[in-house]
Amino acid sequence: MSNLPAPDSDELIYDWNQVGRRYPPFGKVEFFDETLRDGIQNPSVRDPSIEDKLKILHLMNDLGIHAADIGLPGSNKRAFDDVLRMCREVVDQKLSVKIACAGRTVAADVLPMVEISQKAGIPVEVYTFIGSSPIRVLAEDWNLEMLLKRSAEAIDAGVKNGLEVCYVTEDTIRSRPEVLAPLFKNAIDHGAKRLCLCDTVGHATPDGVRNLINFTRSIIAGMGANDVKVDWHGHNDRGLGLVNALFAIEYGADRVHGTGLGIGERVGNTPMELMLLNLKLAGALEGQDLSKLLEYCQTVSRATDFPVAINYPLVGADAFRTSTGVHAAAIIKAQNKGDQWLADRIYSGVPAGMFGRKQEIEIGPMSGASNVNFWLKSRNIEPNQELVQKIIAKAKLSDHVLREDEVLALVSG
Repeated sequence: MSNLPAPDSDELIYDWNQVGRRYPPFGKVEFFDETLRDGIQNPSVRDPSIEDKLKILHLMNDLGIHAADIGLPGSNKRAFDDVLRMCREVVDQKLSVKIACAGRTVAADVLPMVEISQKAGIPVEVYTFIGSSPIRVLAEDWNLEMLLKRSAEAIDAGVKNGLEVCYVTEDTIRSRPEVLAPLFKNAIDHGAKRLCLCDTVGHATPDGVRNLINFTRSIIAGMGANDVKVDWHGHNDRGLGLVNALFAIEYGADRVHGTGLGIGERVGNTPMELMLLNLKLAGALEGQDLSKLLEYCQTVSRATDFPVAINYPLVGADAFRTSTGVHAAAIIKAQNKGDQWLADRIYSGVPAGMFGRKQEIEIGPMSGASNVNFWLKSRNIEPNQELVQKIIAKAKLSDHVLREDEVLALVSG
């Protein structure tokens, strides 16, 4: 027992995650929120009202998210009007979040961004995209000459009107290097300040992320274009969206993309909140206030009619909820020591209190007396042995966690 740490020791948790840690300095990484563009392209969500879009934009700003893609203003009048309104909100409320918009590599999609920038009096970053993978080129009957021409025209439309341009190659992760190299060089020659590497269909693994970023960096270095930045935009079709984004940071991406709750095309994008959560727990976001992260997720869910799974990390109903007797007993013992820090970590890899949640103890078939006593006391009901045993007996015969009304019925007798 003498080798166990003292209760106030910093060694209560041995963190294998920090052994040989390879992370680069996280302070240089920017977060780019795609909720109001790629996120609402999900076929099952509702395009939020402008009031909800403004609220989400404010929450992005409060969370310290650096930039946001807020729509495709060239697609229709409502999109144009909403983007313009959000840009004016940034100006009027002096928000620090930078504004970007997306469009195809055609001048007709870029010029509405120029118009909005001029009307709102704010820079709008142009994210102009084109497919680059062999499978897409074959389906569209495209060729490299056409890709180069269209890309140059769209980039010129933004640059000549004083806007910064990010050149986006769709499906970059499945594109051939002999095509990407001339496309990237062409974009840089025409003034693009960013190259966005896209895992459009969720094909990438961490090895692919590393190889693609290293390849892109070599093109930039070979051109002496040290001011050109690299973005990573990932999807989650293999369930690797979050992992790939974290590896992209490690491998040197300057900006990583995500959406609230990971909403987006098909199964979605990198979840912004889980990326921020993991970086916070890794000690990479010191001083960045994430107290509104839960509200951000709940607002996105409500505004888009996108339900949150009960087992979803941080936000889900069961994220900090247990009915297992052993787990509950450990949490209660920690709380009885008056140590909320300990109680929040004894059976949780994510401290609930850090993100505005709390540990919840329920009563079910695998519960013990400690669950019942805690449950009753937390509702100002004084437990006694007869009542506790009556509730346990009911729980043991049940096939589910007891609802509040079921327990209260036993209390009232």
